[in-house]
Amino acid sequence: MPAYRAADDTSLHYDELAGPVAAGPPVVVLAGGAARHPAYLGDLAGLAGRHPLVIPHLRGVGESPAPDEPEAGSYWRQAGDLEALRRHLGQDRLLVAGHSAGTRLAVAYAVQYPAHVAALVLITPPSTHLVDAEPDAEAIAERLRAADPAVDDAWTALLAGPAVLDDEGFNVWQRRVAPASYAHWGPAEREHAAVGRYDLPANRAYFSVDPPADLAERLASVTAPVLVVAGADDAMTGFAPVAALAQRFPAGRLAVVDDCGHYPWVERPTPFRAAVDAFLDDVV
Repeated sequence: MPAYRAADDTSLHYDELAGPVAAGPPVVVLAGGAARHPAYLGDLAGLAGRHPLVIPHLRGVGESPAPDEPEAGSYWRQAGDLEALRRHLGQDRLLVAGHSAGTRLAVAYAVQYPAHVAALVLITPPSTHLVDAEPDAEAIAERLRAADPAVDDAWTALLAGPAVLDDEGFNVWQRRVAPASYAHWGPAEREHAAVGRYDLPANRAYFSVDPPADLAERLASVTAPVLVVAGADDAMTGFAPVAALAQRFPAGRLAVVDDCGHYPWVERPTPFRAAVDAFLDDVV
């Protein structure tokens, strides 16, 4: 597995995915969870067939070691790891895509190193800390719960929290609550939900450093093109705050995937790819 050296000399690992005709600069893809093994990303509905993907194993996840101090594993500090990865890859600027909690790291990198960002793709990003839009996740959840008992049970478990708060208990709980993240709980969603183990210490470390209080205002410094992908039925993030986030970037764009929850490349791969392909064709 390829690796690179962070500023503190830690060896951090990443996966490379590229089909035989993939071309252009790599897209660095940041997994969410937080601290979920990036295997759950797959090849982003075949995106690796068109663009080379570089998928870091964040600190404490997969093949990358846990940080000596939790703060080094925070999303705010791991922006420095992305900068080291940029230099390792020999890129003047990075194309960065993030999913869910991975978008926190993508945004952290963009505001700390705006001159080194070629473009951002933010897939179902948590956004309520960055915008003033009225949260609507609860209303979406109520509608989905009424339509499917499995989703209702998942939300009951989600609100109750893990029965045992250790690494194994956290993963058991994540599997129980998985139906809450999708617009529909079908065979493809069940198969996808079983992929990608969570690391609880890395999850805690990820949130161990608060971003600066002016983070929302600093989004204006990110002048590179930004695509925000929203699931119209995403009960994890809601829809309205995610849609509003696109407006905070000077070159922000919004793609709405209808009848879709938190994982658009799994639930609605064709419209997801159409939106992302069109964006990358425009910016690469």
